[in-house]
Amino acid sequence: MAHQSLYRRYRPRTFAEVKGQEHVVTALRNAVDSDSAAHAYMFSGPRGTGKTSTARIFAKALNCTSLESGEPCCECASCVAMEAGTSFDLFELDAASNNGVEAIRDLVERTMVVSPGRTKVYILDEVHMLSRGASNALLKTLEEPLNTFGSSWLRPTLRRCCPPSAAEPSTSSSVS
Repeated sequence: MAHQSLYRRYRPRTFAEVKGQEHVVTALRNAVDSDSAAHAYMFSGPRGTGKTSTARIFAKALNCTSLESGEPCCECASCVAMEAGTSFDLFELDAASNNGVEAIRDLVERTMVVSPGRTKVYILDEVHMLSRGASNALLKTLEEPLNTFGSSWLRPTLRRCCPPSAAEPSTSSSVS
């Protein structure tokens, strides 16, 4: 059996499984349930607080065909494809490794491709590592509704484009 890191093995699949981030989960679940999600979100907080996991669950919920009270079903074709990493509606970019203008341009080009789901979701992990030019390219893109990403640091202009969702370190009682 291939090695699988702990955070991937125990990654939450639904909002209900996310521990210690009730304020973020409630806001996102309500946005999905009421069909009032913003065009961009910024998840920030210390390492290990569930920013990327929460963004992935949010992406599933936005595209789930059997949504129940804002929770993804994890069984429909869209949910299964997102969990398997084969969805045409979810794009993840590791901005620590892909931090140049070309990476952002490539991401913007992907927005032109038709996808089967309701919403395309873009998760830019470690977005604070983007170069100044890439940050400016991202800002231009954010002026139009299309990106979802997470980071703890962004230029002030980028931060104003996104409602904040600050993750907090979990306490031992909230994890158990």
